Amino acid sequence: MGDPLDDRNAAAAVLRQVYEAAGPYLDSLADRPVHERATEALLGELAGPGDPARVADGAAPDGALPERGLGSAAALERLLRIGTAAATHSSGPRFFHFVIGGATPAALAADWTAALLDQNAGFRASSPLAAELEAIALRWLRELFGLPDRYGGALVASATFANFTSLAVATHWWAEQHGVDVAADGLVALPRMPVLSGGYLHASARKALQMLGHGRDSAEVYARDRVGRVDLPAIERRLAELDGPAVLIANAGEVNAGDFDPVDALADLAQRYGAWLHVDGAFGLFAALSPRTAGLLRGIERADSIACDGHKWLNVPYESGFAFLREPARLPVAFGMPGTTYLPGPGSPLWSGQPGPVDYALHGPESSRRARSMPIWATLAAYGREGHRAMVERQLDLTQRLARGVDEAPDLERLAEVPLCIVCFRAAPAHVPADELDDLNRRLGAALLEDGRVFVGTTVYDGRVALRPAIVNWRTTETEIDLLVEVVRELLTELAPAPRSG
Repeated sequence: MGDPLDDRNAAAAVLRQVYEAAGPYLDSLADRPVHERATEALLGELAGPGDPARVADGAAPDGALPERGLGSAAALERLLRIGTAAATHSSGPRFFHFVIGGATPAALAADWTAALLDQNAGFRASSPLAAELEAIALRWLRELFGLPDRYGGALVASATFANFTSLAVATHWWAEQHGVDVAADGLVALPRMPVLSGGYLHASARKALQMLGHGRDSAEVYARDRVGRVDLPAIERRLAELDGPAVLIANAGEVNAGDFDPVDALADLAQRYGAWLHVDGAFGLFAALSPRTAGLLRGIERADSIACDGHKWLNVPYESGFAFLREPARLPVAFGMPGTTYLPGPGSPLWSGQPGPVDYALHGPESSRRARSMPIWATLAAYGREGHRAMVERQLDLTQRLARGVDEAPDLERLAEVPLCIVCFRAAPAHVPADELDDLNRRLGAALLEDGRVFVGTTVYDGRVALRPAIVNWRTTETEIDLLVEVVRELLTELAPAPRSG
């Protein structure tokens, strides 16, 4: 196969290949293991099988970029055959590792549409459709979470980029307090920006600080226990010591047990000491959808910036984060680009600075951007506020079901309360000495991933190795929750069999 132009009539056929593979694959997710180690052998075929005749005829050797392509039909056949077998089936109902949702039918179809239409969502001039969809999606998300109308934001690639976007705006705000235009002059003339948090601070916030030039270790952590609960008096003492403004990070949804910092109390401190309050609500922001959990976010409307991630509890495909700012006009200050004659900007005929849809390339870290608003818009349009509330509340019920299953099992021990969607527990058979439990739980975590029927990862909570399944996938039902407990106990019996009596 040569020039792609010669393949122009194949598009419908190869899309049909994907469509025909999609139905059986999606239908299989409820019953198939999350991962089968044996399928990893297929990965070697991605670079192409060895074919001495083709090499002799001038084709590339095995593993190298082919001189002549397979053609789109053959390439897609290989990708679909290998992918549907060897992928980690994290979009299915048995995946409880990290905090990962699936993709609702509406979101999945809209994501395909985004690839089909292939819009550059950076500028209104490049796609009025994408600009309008993004404006609507951001407004609907704000309404879904009950944020005040004054909040605006940007759609970004992930929770890490939502933290990056928020903390970048905080950096510009902080520099202004020192009389410095950091967009023009950088950080060189400034002291280190004080960043204060409790012990729930997530690695993505540290990564954002690293990328912004503050340093990943610049955050000061004030925790009152090994779990990481925030030490408010210590933070207040530090704020009183500082000669200048600071940034506070509140964590809404800690990753080991789903706990929350007291956002309202941190907002009080931010107001009292003139600090910027950023809330990392990667998945915890969805607590706002249910009256049962909304109180965990009391004070969120006082935050200066908020980060969240759509591929978690919104159940849209990856690259769907969002950042909300109480003063959205600060976004183009942080992310505007130097003007050029062919890009939108002041003085350019492409400038769309008038009221209405904005140039989102100037409101976030990316310039050229795919239309990631499409799956967000589609899932919100398809299921509305009621549908998303029902999904969240069903998963809250499933989480409590898992907690009860752990509590009722004589060989399992729950380590934390369950305020949201994560159950933190460990294996603790009575016949295993306490000083051997950490090793047992490490081996149990490895055995779960090797077994593949369900996926659950390990963590360290309060100094103890534990499991921390997170339940946010729209497909998950009671069947998968009960299977999780069953598989954990089955593998535990193999790893630590009880001694025979007599």
